[in-house]
Amino acid sequence: MNIALIGYGKMGKMIEQIARASGHNITAVVDPAAGVSAKDDKTRIYKTIAEANLDSADAAIEFTQPDTAAANIIALTEKKIPAVIGTTGWHEKMNEVKKAVEKSGSSILWASNFSIGVNMFYRIAWYAARLADKFPEYDVGGFEFHHNKKMDSPSGTAKVLAEGVLSRMDRKKKIVWETINRKPEADELHFPSLRLGSVPGTHSLFFDSSADTIEITHTARSREGFASGAVQAAAWLCSEKRCGVFTIDDMMKDIFGELG
Repeated sequence: MNIALIGYGKMGKMIEQIARASGHNITAVVDPAAGVSAKDDKTRIYKTIAEANLDSADAAIEFTQPDTAAANIIALTEKKIPAVIGTTGWHEKMNEVKKAVEKSGSSILWASNFSIGVNMFYRIAWYAARLADKFPEYDVGGFEFHHNKKMDSPSGTAKVLAEGVLSRMDRKKKIVWETINRKPEADELHFPSLRLGSVPGTHSLFFDSSADTIEITHTARSREGFASGAVQAAAWLCSEKRCGVFTIDDMMKDIFGELG
């Protein structure tokens, strides 16, 4: 598979490393900080998608910034290049993006977290939530823990996790993200955040009773899991002719079947 990288920061470089190790080719890189130049004999670096030669790309993987992501996605759809989108924070423009995808007949796959481990963790936690909902003596809550360079709180992963728990439990009706200086209500799912040092992304969900505690935790050791999942998503998107807007859940359902 020939891949164009849109964004060449830490994630872009990690994706390049994972993709090459998996036998894929990086045929173009788009990075706003660069002018047109050659990385090697096969790869060119461009400043914008508009000026980039992406003719040989089977797919693009986009990890940039929220304020540029929607424009990048639309530019890729106009070139009819299947695109995997790892940038978060642009979803208020989803309708605009969907219209562009439909008009061009192209495809995109987006996710708040491409880690295969995280997506397995979601499903384990959500199934546990269904079980716990039958036993009111088990209260449910969680937290997420990240390094102090992370700019958003709660994390996108925490939002997906907690919202998934809520949709699978009748007795939990709302999520409380902030610190509360009161007794939580029985129908509240408390899920605060902590930012500290160089801590890797950690998300935990707890089911607690007076008799015992069940804890389900995912800890990311590096960006490798996110990069590997993004490359796998690109391969899935290109594995057959797909048109439209997909999420990582579509790929997971394809892999896990009814467990997805």
